[in-house]
Amino acid sequence: MMLKPARLLLAILALATAPAFAQKTSAPSSAPSSAPIATVNGKAIPAARVDQIVKQVVAQGKQTDSPQLREAIKKDLIGREVMIQEADKQGFGMRPEVKSALENARQSIIINAMLADYVKKNPVKDAEIKAEYDKYKSTVGDKEYHAKHILVPTEEEAKALIAKLKTGSKFEELAKASSKDGSAANGGDLDWASPNNYVPEFSKAMVALQKGAITDTPVKTQYGYHVIKLEDSRATKVPPLEEIKQQVAESLQQRKLQQFREDLMKKATIK
Repeated sequence: MMLKPARLLLAILALATAPAFAQKTSAPSSAPSSAPIATVNGKAIPAARVDQIVKQVVAQGKQTDSPQLREAIKKDLIGREVMIQEADKQGFGMRPEVKSALENARQSIIINAMLADYVKKNPVKDAEIKAEYDKYKSTVGDKEYHAKHILVPTEEEAKALIAKLKTGSKFEELAKASSKDGSAANGGDLDWASPNNYVPEFSKAMVALQKGAITDTPVKTQYGYHVIKLEDSRATKVPPLEEIKQQVAESLQQRKLQQFREDLMKKATIK
């Protein structure tokens, strides 16, 4: 996933993007200046801070650079400087909970900057996306199945249920009354799924059934004994790569970031 820049000045952006300044304009950007935009009780607010926030706002597509936007940001920065000076005067910055919050924010900002740089230097390649997509297609297979089942602890209970089904009992009612699986409330309905979603014993018995058929003998798995009914089967519906390319890329990027983190953890001396 492509990470967004660390939102260090999110609070400052609130005023700049408020409804009063929502009207966009094509006015030319103000040239960056080294002179301060204002001084508050003798402390200068550099113009570079305005430039930085304008750049972030424009990058997010919320505003275009304009004198109105810059003026709003300037007023907000002045207001924040007044407030922070008073907060420092009252000693809020020395409170333990505030120091802890500041340290957490500092870590998040620096880590996000590092991860953003890692993403930039290690982009997901088209070949990786195609390989992941092909792997997914091979995993889900060519067909998917709509099955129902009843899960019970013993083979004797399963055989008794099969006997009842052969004499006309309704599968859904027996599932609700007897199944120990979470699907019992839905009459044992497992919805559409790939055979790979199930344990091998269950999958083998399910795919061997004809549409509407029920297993003649109980199917034993690690969970107990199953009575399976196949409602239907169909060709697997896999969206084309073009439709899910972004999701695949984001998933691969997250995997890379996770691996990056795990590699750093392995190198660290942790006691």
